[in-house]
Amino acid sequence: METVKVVLLGFGTVGSGVYDSILHTHQEKLEKVIGKKVEIVGILVKTEKDRQLPENIIVTTKIEEILALPKIDYVFEAIVGIEPAYSYTQLFLDRGCHVISANKELLANRGEELSEYALNKGKFLTFEAAVAGGIPLLRTIIQLLQVNGILVLEGILNGTSNYILSKMRNEKLSFGECLQEAQQLGYAEANPESDISGRDAFYKQMILSSLIYHEQPDWEKVERVGIEDVALEDLALGEGHGLRLKLLASLKRGDEGIQATVKPTFVSSEHPLYNVEGVDNGIVIKTDLVGTLMLQGPGAGSKATASAMIEDLVQIEQQKQPLQQVHRYSYQTQTQNKKEANESIQLAVFPLQDKEEWLSLKAILNENSKSVNILQEVVKELDGRIYGSFLYDGELECIKLPVLYKRYPVSPIGLKRDHFNLVNIF
Repeated sequence: METVKVVLLGFGTVGSGVYDSILHTHQEKLEKVIGKKVEIVGILVKTEKDRQLPENIIVTTKIEEILALPKIDYVFEAIVGIEPAYSYTQLFLDRGCHVISANKELLANRGEELSEYALNKGKFLTFEAAVAGGIPLLRTIIQLLQVNGILVLEGILNGTSNYILSKMRNEKLSFGECLQEAQQLGYAEANPESDISGRDAFYKQMILSSLIYHEQPDWEKVERVGIEDVALEDLALGEGHGLRLKLLASLKRGDEGIQATVKPTFVSSEHPLYNVEGVDNGIVIKTDLVGTLMLQGPGAGSKATASAMIEDLVQIEQQKQPLQQVHRYSYQTQTQNKKEANESIQLAVFPLQDKEEWLSLKAILNENSKSVNILQEVVKELDGRIYGSFLYDGELECIKLPVLYKRYPVSPIGLKRDHFNLVNIF
């Protein structure tokens, strides 16, 4: 049987997951699917230590020793950051290897350039694992939605943030407590900044923008807000309106170009992502032909990422020749109807001294009814404090209010205005 030789760049969660899948759990299935034996011949590691790996595998901290191997067919790139991953990817493409990457930061910054470089070399650069873990999102977009114009994409692209928000809401725990538990369970890194700030989701969103629209928005103009300042009362008041808070990455193309945001956003019970809980990722794609699609599954972890990377290998073996150019037509989308494009409902949360203060706020808003349309209100007492919230459309920020407050957007997907006819008063 012919043998495919592979190397791993990185041996952390991702690299070790690929290793276990190829050598142990899925070796026999993989051989049957592609008709070839898959052999790991080298592993590039960050530090030298005893890992008790087979002697026939070169394990080294030196890239030169990996490049010196007599035959390499595939490279699984699982390094964090742009360099040295960018340089290594080019080196292996020059050598005639296919590269399978899970490096979201590299691909967000240099993905288009590297994809063209690989194409010119007649080799594959694939990166399903870099965006939604085990969910076959990129393949769906690239291969199955070439004619469908993608009008809107909304996604939960970070399992750590989704786990924290779900845990806070379900168990009434603080952000800090839930973050600590996520770290203990291995869902969050020791330094969780990239996850909780929305940066991880942002990188994934930029990869998607390149695939869907063949360009990215100006990074400086993308609104990115993390979940660090989300409080229990925000989630509780949202529940009073029948809403759940998710860290949503939203992507669409309007008259003024690509519009992208990553921020905590409430979704209604009719939204497809409403029940995506825990560490799962979920993506909703609205198209101009098939309609609305939803994909859901594990977005991170060794097994999910290994699944995506090994399936990329299978796809390359079966496809044989790289796609010359993916001619998608989503970037030529028709303009959405004005009612949907202009629909913008938000949730405002107010800390209150007493119910009289709430009545005063309502009086001010009633005086400015031309600027703000109140759809629903909720007042609750939480841990001895009173909080109020409004679902509204309009320009609340134009009104001078005597109380500091938070504002959250509400996704228009699945939202039905006629459901906001109840007033839930404490």
